[in-house]
Amino acid sequence: MAAPVTPGPLTPVPVAPGDLSGRGPQGPRDTPSEPKQLPELIRLKRDGGRLSEGDIKGFVRAVVDGNAQGVQIGAMLMAIRLRGMDLEETVALTQAMAKSGEELEWPEAWNQQLVDKHSTGGVGDKVSLVLAPALAACGCKMQGLLERVGCCIVGQSKKLVPADGVLYEARDVTATVDSLPLITASILSKKVVESLSALVVDVKFGAAAVFTSQAEARELAGVLVGVGAGLGLRVAAALTAMDHPLGRSVGNSLEVEEALLCMDGAGPPDLRDLVTRLGGVLLWLSGQAEDQDQGVTRVAATLDDGSARDRFERMLAMQGVDPCLAQALCSGTPAQRRQLLPRAREQEELLAPADGTVELVRALPLARVLHELGAGRSRAGEPLRLGVGAELLVSVGQRLQRGTPWLRVHLDAPALSGPQRRALQGALVLSDRAPFAVPSPFAELILPPTDAQQ
Repeated sequence: MAAPVTPGPLTPVPVAPGDLSGRGPQGPRDTPSEPKQLPELIRLKRDGGRLSEGDIKGFVRAVVDGNAQGVQIGAMLMAIRLRGMDLEETVALTQAMAKSGEELEWPEAWNQQLVDKHSTGGVGDKVSLVLAPALAACGCKMQGLLERVGCCIVGQSKKLVPADGVLYEARDVTATVDSLPLITASILSKKVVESLSALVVDVKFGAAAVFTSQAEARELAGVLVGVGAGLGLRVAAALTAMDHPLGRSVGNSLEVEEALLCMDGAGPPDLRDLVTRLGGVLLWLSGQAEDQDQGVTRVAATLDDGSARDRFERMLAMQGVDPCLAQALCSGTPAQRRQLLPRAREQEELLAPADGTVELVRALPLARVLHELGAGRSRAGEPLRLGVGAELLVSVGQRLQRGTPWLRVHLDAPALSGPQRRALQGALVLSDRAPFAVPSPFAELILPPTDAQQ
């Protein structure tokens, strides 16, 4: 039987700036010279050379201006993927991408209050829905909306970091998505334009994450923190496990319901744990808490006293939700909330095939089936089936008897297909051991060098 991921010690791990390619130094630093043409830049990186700041600015400018052909962009991305970039190159790429569009400006009084969180993505990851209003209730600003509410959740604008939109699309079709310098520049360029006080990145690892091992995730985390320091941005990276879903609900409407439960001071303990720990790090990094423990306590208090939920209601109303609906969602019971949110037409429960202890609920097959059912998109612009999702009726570590319902699927189709049902049943991993307590998904914290030394 597969065993659950056991998080490592929570000792902060410092990261020192250095080469990010894994291949050591790439030669002496370039001296200023005449601008190079794109073929020359591609050849230089292809052959293991180092791109100067001017070279990188020229490449990004050509991408944004439309002077770089698609094949040239793809060739450069592949050269970077295969040859890597050192710290200074990655800082320069991030900075050039950040400056490819407009930058955000904030009142001086907001200094030390502007914070943000980024996740590399996971199954059932609704942390931002809870964390943003919780931090706003603690006095932070998360991107007249911030002044009145203190937080917002938004998508990327074409006016901000347009270079990333082009490069991200090209990475997706050129097998360069996993390049550490390109991932880092994509994430941090969008944060640099926000002029943040602090940023925490939730780097997932496990079977349902981009990086399957904690070591791979740690490498990306170190790059993010090191490049952030090079840009003057205080970045911390949390390594969190993603073998089974976060919380007990997956799918758009169901995750909103669960986020509201967390803001009621209830809900799954793993979700609350991750929200409070990430929030505690941000409050500490931005100087609004003496240490991480005090930050955790402050965030937890906003969940228990209802102030995070109040901010969430105000955020919904300010971002276009009917104020009456926002109030009903945030003040209603779980049953009332379910009536207000989009619902799927059908429900189907799956039963445990044998007696045993829930060792693991594999997140990846669950996500794939829900994607097939319409909870996710295969192409940009496709409509989402907002009511489609799944509820875990059991917890990891719990003892089950054969025939006990363990999963409730919400779907718009009449029923699950045979392959879908088999895939979902294969997600449930049972063992013969005694019931056990589930460890926290929060495994490790990577801090900027100066903070790690405190």
